[in-house]
Amino acid sequence: MLDVAVPAPKPAVRRARAVLFSPWSRLGLLAALLVGAATAVWVWQPHRLLADGWPAQPSGAAAVVLFAAAYGLCTAALVPRPLLNLAAGVLLGAQVGLAAAVAGTVLGAGISFGLGRLLGQDALRPLLRGRWLGAADRQLSRHGFRSMLAIRLLPGIPFAAANYCAAISRMGWPAFLLATGLGCVPNTAAYVVAGGHAATPTSPVFLIALACIAVPALGGLIVAWRKRGRLRGA
Repeated sequence: MLDVAVPAPKPAVRRARAVLFSPWSRLGLLAALLVGAATAVWVWQPHRLLADGWPAQPSGAAAVVLFAAAYGLCTAALVPRPLLNLAAGVLLGAQVGLAAAVAGTVLGAGISFGLGRLLGQDALRPLLRGRWLGAADRQLSRHGFRSMLAIRLLPGIPFAAANYCAAISRMGWPAFLLATGLGCVPNTAAYVVAGGHAATPTSPVFLIALACIAVPALGGLIVAWRKRGRLRGA
């Protein structure tokens, strides 16, 4: 067979490819995706579902799988997780809803982590030169599982922000997903149980679930306020 010479790409084509696949172009694509997702959530207003009721749903294992998949996609699209957790309790009950919500949480976190690593890491890692940013990056990179588990357990830390910060670091996939799955259980369970018993708001179970939501949130605010005072005094 005769060897056919393949012509090399023209300089203009090479430059266009370099710009198209550059780290900053990928970061711009990630920003556009996040803005589009936030806009879609604002237009859709998913909180109305809690007041207006829910459409007909499948039952059994299909309902759990579909809800977990929808939960993951909605989480990646920046839909607030408390709303989704309440929905899990309303639709599926406390026990099944908790399993579906945790699975959806891990799926949504994995989607965000993958997008951040693919589209944002190369552009943002060179910017981690500040003292605090560098320390946070080293902590996440060296102690990924322990750090992410603490982040998931502490109230008040934005879920999406934690996903993308972890993606920029050198944390591995297994540590990130396992810490997310374990660390999200307490807070998720409180919301799911509250949703599952929303029809009886005076029941002890519902009141305990509300306490499990309110007390950690209040504790997080107190800790944040104290840290704020120390930073001002430093």
